Amino acid sequence: MGIFKAYDIRGIYPNELNEETAYKIGRAFVKLLKAKEVLVGNDMRSSSPSLFESVAKGITDEGADVVHAGLVDTPMFYFCAKDYPAALMVTASHNPGVYNGMKCCGRNASPITYENGLEKMGEMVAKNNFAKPSAKKGRIVKKDFMDAFIEFNLKYAKGLKRLKVVADTANGMGGLTFPAVFSRINCDFQCLYPELDGNFPNHEANPLIPQNLKDLRDEVIIKKADLGVAPDGDADRCMFLDEKGNTVPGDLITALIAQRLIKDNPKSAVLYDLRASRVVKEVIEAEGGRAIMSRVGHSYIKERMRKENAIFAGEVSAHFYYRENSYCESSIMSTLIIMKMMSESGKKLSELVAPLRKYHKTDEINFKVKDKEAKMKELEKIFYDGNVSRLDGIKIEYGDWWFNVRPSNTEPLLRLNLEADTKDLMLKMQNRISKIIQN
Repeated sequence: MGIFKAYDIRGIYPNELNEETAYKIGRAFVKLLKAKEVLVGNDMRSSSPSLFESVAKGITDEGADVVHAGLVDTPMFYFCAKDYPAALMVTASHNPGVYNGMKCCGRNASPITYENGLEKMGEMVAKNNFAKPSAKKGRIVKKDFMDAFIEFNLKYAKGLKRLKVVADTANGMGGLTFPAVFSRINCDFQCLYPELDGNFPNHEANPLIPQNLKDLRDEVIIKKADLGVAPDGDADRCMFLDEKGNTVPGDLITALIAQRLIKDNPKSAVLYDLRASRVVKEVIEAEGGRAIMSRVGHSYIKERMRKENAIFAGEVSAHFYYRENSYCESSIMSTLIIMKMMSESGKKLSELVAPLRKYHKTDEINFKVKDKEAKMKELEKIFYDGNVSRLDGIKIEYGDWWFNVRPSNTEPLLRLNLEADTKDLMLKMQNRISKIIQN
């Protein structure tokens, strides 16, 4: 079924994902994991309450109990999920309001992906060969995790100087969790669009699109704030603006946070995705940490973090993962750690980031390509004299520049990322590779 994606379940409501399908998903999820108890949370989308009711009925008809966490963002969901054998959240992350979906986890908040379960769930839903509902149906029990979640995050707020912070939660779930935590710490906190509204009336809840940062940028400058924070719709991604309103790329935030965490945890492993600037690896190693390059995607990163016992990982796409949060994302922890660095150093965010802006990097560029594998082989043949990696697509490195080309999982696209020591070299190689791909 088309709604079962690489990392989650997602589709347009009610055409692709509706209550009938949600019920079957609930039954399939219990059968897959043989769970006796399932933690379930949901976001603020208008379709989420009815989808929760249906998926919960499916779970209980299959004989398992439901612990309903209520409204949660994704980091809070993972915080809750760590103590349960199975967990499911009704959310479509940063997608527009017409969408909804589900994220699924096994023990210790480990992700259920297409490879390790979602494909099987899709097959069960399509066949619809479920037995009659269990004679001993499960129960639905509500549980409030908010106080425990706040206390968990407050551990990272010690020793902060009073900073002025503006967050734009874009009517997403961050409007619940960010004020709940930041009202308890020593800071001047302002939240734009905190009202929970799954129609996203002010702007799309996707901070990777520059136009969605305009209101935050204006407010940071007008209020002379120290920091701007923009979580996405379910708050598992988070972009940052410095005091000048400039966006700080996700890989540079990765370098900053790694720097601080390694200070307290010497020789720790830190993961970064292969699209990240070279400066990330340099910073990790300069601090005495172990830098590990990873392929893109939260399931791969979380699995590798567990294997390496990594303290932290970051992606260019502004996902930041913490061992302390069950190897899962946390936008609030990321914000607090950056505030701690600013407090300890007495420096502005722009000053902390300035030494990291040493290379010149493209944004991710998408190209429509019919035969993605053939085009990657062509590039590998042309640039045979570089250091070639097939970790995720192809990445070829030279002394003063590198590029990565990855295929999309769902579309006929190749995605190009490229970095060079100088702007002229970056533009030259971007132009050359673009011509090869488009030929």
